[in-house]
Amino acid sequence: MKQVVQNYRSGELALLDVPVPGCKPGGVLVRTAYSLISTGTELMKVSEAGLSMLGKARSRPDQVAKVVQSVATNGVPATYRKVMGKLDSYTPLGYSLCGVVEQVGAGIDDVKAGDLVACAGNEHALHAELNWVPQNLYVPVPDGLEPRQAAFGTVGSIALQGVRQGESRLGEVALVVGLGLIGQLVVQLLTASGVRVVGADPDPARCELAERLGAAACGDPSSPAVESAVAGLTDGHGVDQVYLAAGGGSNQPVELAARLCRDRGRVVDIGKCRLDLPWNAYYEKELDVRFSRSYGPGRYDPEYELEGRDYPIGYVRWTERRNLACFLDLAARGRVDVAPLISRTADFGDAVETYRSLEDGRLKAVAVLFRYPGQESPDSTPTPIPAPTLTVPAVGGRRNRAAGAARAANAPVRLAFVGAGNYASSMLLPHLARRDGVELSAVVTTTALSAANAQRKFGFTGATTDLDAVLGDKSVDAVFVVTRHSSHAELTRRALLSGKAVFVEKPLALSEDELSGVLAAVEESGNDRLQVGFNRRFAPLLREASRQFGARTGPGHVRYLVNAGRLDHGSWYLRQGTEGSRFAGEGGHFVDTASRLLGADPVSVYATATPGGEDLQVVLRYPDGSTATIAYVTTGPSGFPKETVDLVADGRALRLDDFLRATVYDGRRKRWVGPRLPRARDKGQSAELAAFVGAVRTGGAMPVPLESLVATTAATLAVPASLAAGTPVALAEAR
Repeated sequence: MKQVVQNYRSGELALLDVPVPGCKPGGVLVRTAYSLISTGTELMKVSEAGLSMLGKARSRPDQVAKVVQSVATNGVPATYRKVMGKLDSYTPLGYSLCGVVEQVGAGIDDVKAGDLVACAGNEHALHAELNWVPQNLYVPVPDGLEPRQAAFGTVGSIALQGVRQGESRLGEVALVVGLGLIGQLVVQLLTASGVRVVGADPDPARCELAERLGAAACGDPSSPAVESAVAGLTDGHGVDQVYLAAGGGSNQPVELAARLCRDRGRVVDIGKCRLDLPWNAYYEKELDVRFSRSYGPGRYDPEYELEGRDYPIGYVRWTERRNLACFLDLAARGRVDVAPLISRTADFGDAVETYRSLEDGRLKAVAVLFRYPGQESPDSTPTPIPAPTLTVPAVGGRRNRAAGAARAANAPVRLAFVGAGNYASSMLLPHLARRDGVELSAVVTTTALSAANAQRKFGFTGATTDLDAVLGDKSVDAVFVVTRHSSHAELTRRALLSGKAVFVEKPLALSEDELSGVLAAVEESGNDRLQVGFNRRFAPLLREASRQFGARTGPGHVRYLVNAGRLDHGSWYLRQGTEGSRFAGEGGHFVDTASRLLGADPVSVYATATPGGEDLQVVLRYPDGSTATIAYVTTGPSGFPKETVDLVADGRALRLDDFLRATVYDGRRKRWVGPRLPRARDKGQSAELAAFVGAVRTGGAMPVPLESLVATTAATLAVPASLAAGTPVALAEAR
C-alpha cells in the first residue's frame, strides 16, 4: 500500500510502498476515503524537517536535553547511532481521516465491515491507504454526512475541546486570534453556541471567510478595527474569552488577549504560539489562562487510546471519542459547515507535490483533502487487501534439542526480526548488518512504516506485518524478538514451536505462567535453541577483569549499584499493568551479570523496597554460600554513573565502573587496571550477537545454557513475591 512519509533528517517527502498493517484486537482496519492535511501542525513539522541540524536543535531544546543525558549514560557512539537512527527514518504524516471499515478486530462489536468511520490520531489516522485504528479513536459517521466532511472530525474535535475549555455561555462575546483551519472551526462552534465572535488575522481572505461563517467582525490584529468591534459589542468591557488559535514566534496574540479581554476573563491556548505573558496586564485583570490539550480527555493516555478503556460518562462527560462524535453530529445537522473551508481536494497520488505547494506558498489554503482511489463514496465496494510484502512457504519441521538443523557450509545465517524499535535499530541491527555471513531476511512489525524503515536502513530482503508467514519460512534460521515486554514470552513460544533458533530481548517472561509456557514449548518441540539478551556478561572489559581476578576458592560477594534514574512522563515502561515493573523489565541484566561473576545460578531471593516501591534492594544467595546485593535506585542524581559493580572474595576485589574501567585488587596493591575506555562503553552487544550467530551457524550449544536463562528469569520474577511475603523466596530447580 502507499503512505505519505517524511525523512526528518533530510526533509525528503515521499509516497512510499509499505506493508499492509495487521488488524489487531481492539481496533479496526480502515481503508481511507479522504484524509485531511492540517495546514498548521503538519506544515510546521514539514518546515522543521527542512532546517539544518542546528536549526532542528534550536527548535526542540527538550530533545537536546535528552541527547545530553543519553551521552552521559550510554556514550557518544551509542547515542549518535540512536539519534541518527531516529532522524534518518521515515516518519508518518496525518491525523484526521474518513474511511470504510475493511476488517474488524477481536473485541469490536460497534461497527462492521463496510461501515463508514471517522478516525483520529497521529499514529493511526495517517495519510495511508490503510490504517489500523483502536476503538476509542474512531466513531461511525452519521447518516447524510459526506466522507470528505467527516474527514474533518479530528481537527473539529480539537476546536471543540478548545471551546469547552473556554466555558462559553449564551450571549457572551469571544475573540478568536488566528483564523486558520482551527480558528475557522472555533468561530462556527461559538456562533452555534449563541456567542458573538470577533476574529483577528492578518490575512483579509481568512477574515472575509470567518465573517461569512458567522463572525460579527474580523480584521488585522494590529489594526484599530478589531479593538473597535470589541468595544462596540461589549460596551467597552472587553470580551469574555480569547481563543489563541495562532502559531509562530510573535508574542502579539497574548498581548492582544490581555488588552481586549474583560476583567477576570478567560484566555484559552489552542494553537502553538509564543506565550510570554505580560505579567502586569494579566495580573491586573486576574485573567484565567487555560490550555486545551488536543482532542480532549483521553489524549496521550495509552490505556484509553490503545487499550480501549473508556472514562465513565458521569465523571468525564466529553472524552476524546465523545468529542469526535459530537463534532460529526453538529456537521451532519448543519450547525457546522466545513465545505467552505476546503481550498483544494488533491488525488492521493499527488500528495508530495501538494505538500511542496503548500510549503513554498504556491497553494494558499485553509484546508486540503487527499482523495483516495475507489473510495469516493460510502457505497463503494471495498477492494481486497493486497497480499503481504513477503511471500513464504508453510511451517517447517522440528529441530533436535541442542543441535541446529543441517546447513550448507557457506550458506549465510538468515535472520528475521520481530520488532524494529529504538533498541533493535541502534544496538543490534547495526552490528548484524555489517557482519559477514549474515543475511537479514525479513522484518516483522505491527506498524507498516517501521518495517519499511528497517528494510531501507539495514537491507532486509522483505518487510511485512505477517508473523505467521515469517515463522513458516523454512529458509529463516533464527528469529529475533525485540518487541515490548508483554509480548516476549508468547512470541518466543511460537518461534520455538516453529523450529527456529530464538534471540529474545530481556525479559524472557513477565510471570511464572509465561515462563512455564516457554518451557512447555521447549518440551513439545524439542527445540531449546534460545538466547535471552543478557549482553553484559559478554562485555570485553568484564570478561577480562574476571580473567584477571581468577578462580575463587571460597564464597564471594557481589555488590551491584544501579542508578536507574527517573522515567520521562509517558514512557511505556510506566505501564506496569501490561508491561511489568521496571525491575521485571531490566532486572535480569543485573542478576545475570552477578551470576556470571560468581559462576553459578541463584537459589533464593530476598527483596526490600522503599515506600512506594521506587527503590529496591535485592539479595541473591548462591549454592556455595556466595551472595549478591543489587541496589536498584531511581532517585539518584543523573550525573552519577548508572552501574557500579564490586566482587570481593579470597582477599581479592574487582571493581567495574560503568563498563568504562575495571580494576582488580590483591592485598594492598592494584593487581591489574584495565585500559580506560573512551566514552564508547561496550556492554557486550557485539560479542553477544557474534556468539549467537556462531551457535546458529555451527549448530553448537547456545552461548548461555537454558537452565541459567530460566534461573535468572525466575529470580527476577521472585522479587515481587518476596516483597509481598517479606521473606526470602526459594527458587525451584530450573528445568
